[in-house]
Amino acid sequence: MPGPHHRLSVHNVTFQGESLAELEAHWAALGVSRLSILDSQLLEPHFPMLLHGNAYSVEAVYHLFAGGRLSSETRAARDALSTVIDAAAAVGARTVYLLTGGRGDLTWAQAADRFCAMVAPCVAQAKAAGVALAIENASSLYADIHLAHTLRDTVTLAEMGGLSVCIDVFHCWAEGDFEAMVQRALPRTALIQLSDYVLGDRALPARAVPGDGTIPLEAFVTQALAGDYSRGFDLELIGPRIDREGHLESARRACDVLSAMLERLGA
Repeated sequence: MPGPHHRLSVHNVTFQGESLAELEAHWAALGVSRLSILDSQLLEPHFPMLLHGNAYSVEAVYHLFAGGRLSSETRAARDALSTVIDAAAAVGARTVYLLTGGRGDLTWAQAADRFCAMVAPCVAQAKAAGVALAIENASSLYADIHLAHTLRDTVTLAEMGGLSVCIDVFHCWAEGDFEAMVQRALPRTALIQLSDYVLGDRALPARAVPGDGTIPLEAFVTQALAGDYSRGFDLELIGPRIDREGHLESARRACDVLSAMLERLGA
């Protein structure tokens, strides 16, 4: 049987807490070729050897900037991200994407300026290394560790800092200007994360397998492809629904649904 579509990855947060050996077994079971990983996994000594022995490429690496607080010491925050960028470049990773760190007592505008100033040398480093450095949109439930909670704010911050964008559709699909903001974001979009939402589900993080919910994923993917988006589609599957079905089972079904969609749309 053929594996998932070559542009699909399954984020390792789907299997949170599992070892590299366990993750490798899941990748093999799913048949994926692109990986979406945590920075801690990237920095494990065994990780480059794991890649070397298999036909895997790294689509994206997640990093929490400044330890989650923009009040953190600037040099330490930069050094930590710089280490991740170097390691990402060494294994040919396409994207490092960030949560920005929380603003504390700063206004949004003050925190945005501070983040852009703090991250600027790393933006230049990533560009020189051929690694996209992106920020994602995330729920305001994560305001303690992040600034960008709407797609509009995410794109605005990315434009301010010269960064790329990771669109997590789960957190922005219901915004009133969603289609217009996607159009604005696409030229700098380095990663798209997909999952679904079942109306009325309050059991956070409340994600569902694509096709089980109400998010108009096919219309969104159609818009992304029409806008010449050429990078990866990442499945981030977490929450009680995923726990009940089983993480591997949910990931397998999601890969089947998205692979069929991407083939149908000519991705």
